[in-house]
Amino acid sequence: MTLTVSAAASRGWLFGEPDFRRLWLVGLLVFSVRWLEMLAVAVFAYQRTGSPLVVALLTMLRMLLMALFGALIGAAAERVERRSALVLVVASMLLCSIALAVLAWSDALEVWHLALASFINGVTWTTDNPVRRTMIGEVVGPDRMSAAMSIDVGANNASRMLGPTIGGILFATLGIGGAFSVSVVGYLIAVIVALHVSYRSAAAPSTGLGVLGRMIEGLVLIRRDPRLSGTMVITMIYNTFGWPFTSMIPVIGQDNLGLGAAGIGLLASLDGVGAFCGAIVIALCARPPHFARLYIGGVAVYLLMLPVFALAPDPLLAGSVLLLTGLANSGFSIMQATLVYLAAPPEMRSRVFGVLCVCIGVGMIGFLHLGWLAGMIGATWAIVTMGGEGLVAMLLTRRLWRAVGP
Repeated sequence: MTLTVSAAASRGWLFGEPDFRRLWLVGLLVFSVRWLEMLAVAVFAYQRTGSPLVVALLTMLRMLLMALFGALIGAAAERVERRSALVLVVASMLLCSIALAVLAWSDALEVWHLALASFINGVTWTTDNPVRRTMIGEVVGPDRMSAAMSIDVGANNASRMLGPTIGGILFATLGIGGAFSVSVVGYLIAVIVALHVSYRSAAAPSTGLGVLGRMIEGLVLIRRDPRLSGTMVITMIYNTFGWPFTSMIPVIGQDNLGLGAAGIGLLASLDGVGAFCGAIVIALCARPPHFARLYIGGVAVYLLMLPVFALAPDPLLAGSVLLLTGLANSGFSIMQATLVYLAAPPEMRSRVFGVLCVCIGVGMIGFLHLGWLAGMIGATWAIVTMGGEGLVAMLLTRRLWRAVGP
């Protein structure tokens, strides 16, 4: 497949699409609130319990819904109008944040409230690919999907700069109640923007298959297509052995580097800075022959950087490493959605994206593993171990993912 327009032209045309702008803005707002909440929740939980395992579990719960219901939700998404589903999902997160803000300002917030909210808010990760990102692909078309994903992931990465920094400052000044109050405002704006999306998807024609049958059909397609199956394998490796380390950034920042809440927020944001810069470069320069290399190479570099971060003796080196993990992450995250969208038949994209959500949700095993290791040998050596395990997993599964690409 070749791009029919330059990347720069594609980006210009994309922002000329009103619905792309709205879907992009919804993603930016939701992403920003997600990272803000994750930082504030992690700091609150660690200060309240002193347990790295609890911190890892709270992040893991956001992924549990993906692993349990991702494939079903992806198959069901084909039978509903996606704009309505998007509004309903964001509104549910708004209500959840309102409840948490009230509890926090009433000094009644407990860790179990955060655990329940983390599980409920996991629905946004489960629906984002089969609903919002599938809508983006339908609005912009396949030829501009890579550019669209670069911009959308760039928004996610920008939020990883803003969210943790704002979350850390709010936590340090106003407490967790201030963080959730900002969450309420962000979700409210996202609901309003989603209501103004004019695009309406058509429900898939009936084929005699129920949701379960559609889900199985999607799984069979992935099993038979080496490009899709290889993409899923790399996704599982990254989310099991790579991404969980982000839940330990507050632990490393406080215990190893002696940082407070604001400093931890700034440190965590550097991963987003690197990823944002990477997204800009990919949007300008990436062509289809580069997609697979960016995807697989990004994961390999990310895993290599984990031991360096964990053993960093000072905040400057730790922050520099997080810039590199962000750059590596941008290649992975942009190409993940792009490769799946381009490889899946149009009529089956939602259910294939649903299976992708399951592969992302499998990463909850990594959070459990990391939390257990951190409790046994400390956060530092737990992160070192996870990076090594991830690289070994890539070597052992090479025959499964080498078919990914043009």
